[in-house]
Amino acid sequence: MRNNKKIALLLFLAAAPLFMQCKDSGEELEPDEENELITTVTLHFTDEASGTTSTFLFQDKDGTGGNDASQFDTIRLAPNSSYTLELEFLDESKNPTDDITGEILEEAVDHLVLITPNPSTALTYHYSDEDSNGLPLGLSGHVNTASAVSGKLKVQLRHQPGTKDGTSTPGTDDVNIDFPLIIE
Repeated sequence: MRNNKKIALLLFLAAAPLFMQCKDSGEELEPDEENELITTVTLHFTDEASGTTSTFLFQDKDGTGGNDASQFDTIRLAPNSSYTLELEFLDESKNPTDDITGEILEEAVDHLVLITPNPSTALTYHYSDEDSNGLPLGLSGHVNTASAVSGKLKVQLRHQPGTKDGTSTPGTDDVNIDFPLIIE
């Protein structure tokens, strides 16, 4: 009988953690992989020959799933030209507006901006910034256009906490926009 009590006690002790609950602190924990709400993406193309800056905007102030974008510019660039590209990301659903660009810069090891033309021969993009690990960031870069063509320019902001390797594969999209592109 004594052995049965020992076995029962051991079984109870082994199962006890299954019935314990953690006390709720009342604080909501935010996951590391939480994506940013970005309502506005601004692209500033500065022609390296003339110094002229052209600004193109995507704006959807209520975010994905609500009303259509209130502004969705067509990017128009000159053929066979070189540009400096600077990007800005904002959350205009808040008052005052939240400038997400600074947060992306602070958390550069968790973010990657991808600039992908379609057709792929329309232009080339070269990063001019990087994170503290030497991997590209993409808030600024250099663009070289090819001959006249029309297509799309995909702007993606990848959120890659703990997984960034310089490629588009890990993480999730904070932004994924296909701007109409005309090189003429």
